Amino acid sequence: MAELGRLLILAALALASAGALVGFSAGRSGSARGLRITRGLALAFAACLVGATGVMEYALITHDFSVEYVAHVGSLATPLHITIVSLWSSLDGSILFWGFILAVYTTGFVLATRGRHEDMQPYTLATIMAVGTFFTFLIAGPANPFGDTPAPIPTDGPGPNALLQNHALMIIHPPMLYMGYVGMTIPFAMGVAALLKGRSGAGWTRPLRRWMLIPWGFLTCGIILGGWWAYEVLGWGGYWAWDPVENASLLPWLTATAFLHAAMLQERRGLLAGWTLVLLLVTFQLTILGTFMTRSGVFNSVHSFTQSPIGPTFLVFLAMVLIASVVLVAANVHRLAPGRPIESPASREAAFIVNNLLFAAFTFTVLVGTTFPLIAEAARGVKVSVGEPFFDQFAVPLGLAIVFLMGVGPAMPWGRATGAEVARRMGPPLLGGLVLAALGVALGVRDVLPALTLLVAGFAVSVTLRDVWDPVRARMTAKGESLGRAFASALRRGRRRFGGQVVHIGVAIAVVAIALSQSYQIIGEGVIDKGATLTVSDYTLQFVDARSVTEPHRERTIATIAVSKGGRDLGTMEPALNNYATEMNAIGSPAVRTSPVEDLYLSVMSIDPRGQSIGLRVFINPAVAWLWIAMGVMVFGCLIAVWPTRRSEASGAVA
Repeated sequence: MAELGRLLILAALALASAGALVGFSAGRSGSARGLRITRGLALAFAACLVGATGVMEYALITHDFSVEYVAHVGSLATPLHITIVSLWSSLDGSILFWGFILAVYTTGFVLATRGRHEDMQPYTLATIMAVGTFFTFLIAGPANPFGDTPAPIPTDGPGPNALLQNHALMIIHPPMLYMGYVGMTIPFAMGVAALLKGRSGAGWTRPLRRWMLIPWGFLTCGIILGGWWAYEVLGWGGYWAWDPVENASLLPWLTATAFLHAAMLQERRGLLAGWTLVLLLVTFQLTILGTFMTRSGVFNSVHSFTQSPIGPTFLVFLAMVLIASVVLVAANVHRLAPGRPIESPASREAAFIVNNLLFAAFTFTVLVGTTFPLIAEAARGVKVSVGEPFFDQFAVPLGLAIVFLMGVGPAMPWGRATGAEVARRMGPPLLGGLVLAALGVALGVRDVLPALTLLVAGFAVSVTLRDVWDPVRARMTAKGESLGRAFASALRRGRRRFGGQVVHIGVAIAVVAIALSQSYQIIGEGVIDKGATLTVSDYTLQFVDARSVTEPHRERTIATIAVSKGGRDLGTMEPALNNYATEMNAIGSPAVRTSPVEDLYLSVMSIDPRGQSIGLRVFINPAVAWLWIAMGVMVFGCLIAVWPTRRSEASGAVA
């Protein structure tokens, strides 16, 4: 197995190198034969990486401990589903998984662009293959998972990191993040091709934007699933702590979101061509930085599951990408004209530009706050901590301003608006925001920040709902169509726009959920003897008993807590402590009772060995469930936006 895996990786490395060389040559010469060869090399490269991943999965499932990676993360006691996903539980396997997803994206791009944009394909595929060369070099060398286990070959292994075995979300959270990270390679390569060919018009921007939406949707899902995992596993009652690895996933999301808005402005008004491509290039570089932060072991984080020597290699690659990007942009400055001037600050263009500047400021703040401790330690040998207060100080006003502009942009017309028109278009949505804020105050919202959040989110949602309704009403009036028929027709004709509106609703829901859950969280804790109770707010918690359960890969001690609220019995909850053979300390499994209004969150700190008492932390978290709902809304909107229309399918714009 190890030899076969190494052979496939070496073949992939050779094919990627050849594909990059042939692709750049074909792009320069315009050779149709060169393009065909490049496409074939790309598909062969992808097949080798898929085959190598299949070999590793077979080795994991069959417990082939002669393969070094299996000996490192495998265990006979580990359940099958955890064994399968242990591919991404440590450095070497996660880099192989990176390559596997790149193979999937490469295949998808080759098949989707068959017969389309053939002048741009060679450079795009060559860039993809250049990135593939770097990662297959890592897999073949510094992060080789197919090494031979030194004799004597063990008959069992330690299993993957215990935190990765503690919740089902670890089955889907890392793949979603990787689909987002790795998927950014495709639009990056398309942007490089645009610069090399001197093309940045709408004909190439439209498919480029579509290819960015796909990884953006996966990254959105991965980030929120990561928060959900932290919430369900770590026992601290929260879902976001500005951890360096959390920030690493947020950074490319911010720039990718800014790109999607800038690309729309370029497509519609011919503005920000250079800025749009810069955002595209920076987004890919931030995914490489994020992979470095996650897998190099440089940053201390509960999300960073490995220590490794590959950090310098990643930094060299990041420097090469940065230098190449700067050279390409500098060489094309004369082609990246700023476009027509903005006619008025009261216009959709102006709102989009300010929105992009805020995204840039947000990205810069998070980047500085995340990397400054590492830079300070390297430069002065002093450990510096940048915590939540720093990030919140900037993130809260920037986030609210972005959500406000999320409503202002669609509310304004293109070009120039008169004062009367601004009042007409902004007045009703602002009233909607005021109504939502007043409703929140009536229900108990007293602090300024959550009330302001309700106002801003209500304004943005009101604008969005009006934008959804206006074309439907126009068709009903002009053509006499029924509501359902008019809605279906408007959706078909403006699917991408409608998808964006759904995403905006999801963002507004998420912002409100974050504001309420952070502002009105209630925390209590105490030691409860068997049969005794602990009261936190309206909840009464009685410790009933504790029992031990032996599973193949762990020992669980489960506490049974009877819960009542205002005298009404709500049943029982069962937080637990899990003991793994490879861990000195027990790992908790909080119990969460979720409702649309609030979550009751119980986390066991300790359980008496005789089961006579427990230490319990209690969190009452308002509106957290709406954050997970918001994820579904945003992903649904993204699916609507990327789904091909009949017209685009017919014309080939799907590429």
